[in-house]
Amino acid sequence: MAGGEPKGTGPVQTGPPPPGQTHYELLQLPTTATVEELRRAFRTLSKRYHPDTTSLPAAEAEERFRRLKEAYGTLADPLQRQAYDARFRPAAPRPPVPFLRRTEPKPLPVRRALSGGEWFALVLLALALVASLALGVGMAWVRGAEWVHQPSWWPGEAVELEPVAGEAVAGAVQTVPRPGLAAGNDPTA
Repeated sequence: MAGGEPKGTGPVQTGPPPPGQTHYELLQLPTTATVEELRRAFRTLSKRYHPDTTSLPAAEAEERFRRLKEAYGTLADPLQRQAYDARFRPAAPRPPVPFLRRTEPKPLPVRRALSGGEWFALVLLALALVASLALGVGMAWVRGAEWVHQPSWWPGEAVELEPVAGEAVAGAVQTVPRPGLAAGNDPTA
């Protein structure tokens, strides 16, 4: 084997790779290369630059192989490749946006159907409401309570009094306190 040739294939460039070299140039592929082409190029070049299979100095071989692995790792992953390609693409000028004008329609709210668990919770809530109403009405009926009951604080009603013998109270209206109101506790007085 000649002194400058690796144990693999063909002559090898000597010296460090150019500083502006892209991953595609390092792998000697066009920017439109497929994943299979990337894999083939990496395998070929890794045999050429691997520190165990090349006659290059160990430090230079390790540096080239490290850069080769980095390039392949970036371009083999679709998300990393997309981000890498975006760095070299010129940015498209952004169209001017009209001031305070919405260009796209507002999305309509999406209504989803209730899940089984939500329906079960609603049914339990309705049953609890009906059961508590039935319990309240049943307890009132058992105790014999009045269906309509005015509270004790309710103000008295105005009633017409009939004249008592010997008094001149014709057509007079007097407020009669409701039972349960103590004297002097009338809220309307």
